[in-house]
Amino acid sequence: MTPRSAAPRPNQKARTRKDLLQAAARLMSQGRKPGLEDIAAEALVSRATAYRYFPDVEALLLEASLDIAVPDPGAVFDGKAIDDPVVRLERAEAALHGMILANEPAMRMMLAHALQRPLHGTPDDALPVRQNRRTPLIEAALEPSRAEFKPATFRLLSRALALVIGTEAFIVTKDVLRLSEADAQKVRRWAIRALVEAAQRS
Repeated sequence: MTPRSAAPRPNQKARTRKDLLQAAARLMSQGRKPGLEDIAAEALVSRATAYRYFPDVEALLLEASLDIAVPDPGAVFDGKAIDDPVVRLERAEAALHGMILANEPAMRMMLAHALQRPLHGTPDDALPVRQNRRTPLIEAALEPSRAEFKPATFRLLSRALALVIGTEAFIVTKDVLRLSEADAQKVRRWAIRALVEAAQRS
């Protein structure tokens, strides 16, 4: 039988990674360009642990700067008394898309760092490659209509929406499909509406 203490490990790893990003952000907000050792000390982890999560300090500082720029769900929906899940999801998508557009070179560099991570190791010791920043926005957008969906359907819808909201969708519409900004927005919004309607029917 698996020890109970083993269950939270993936969450602990995600929290450790987030702690490192937040520590870097705090130090940068003081006008400093910290080293990996400084960030590790601020996050209360060892230098070796920091190196396990990020290949170098530049990758960590790059992602921390983008982490600060990600729209906060509370700010996106503050004072917006709208329950329609499609309208709220379009608002969330627009906020995240605006952030990606404003930071496109850095976003592409961060994605390149993530793609270069070695693809080996067992699921038990695998470290999270990236932070999940889009799901909190998606779930905040769906929150007023959560009761419309069965828990399994809500979870499936949230995950499906993560495929059409975020950096990868931006790159596909721009690099692969070569769509104009207006056409790309039409595609993303069509996909959002189609997924919500499919979930509502189910």
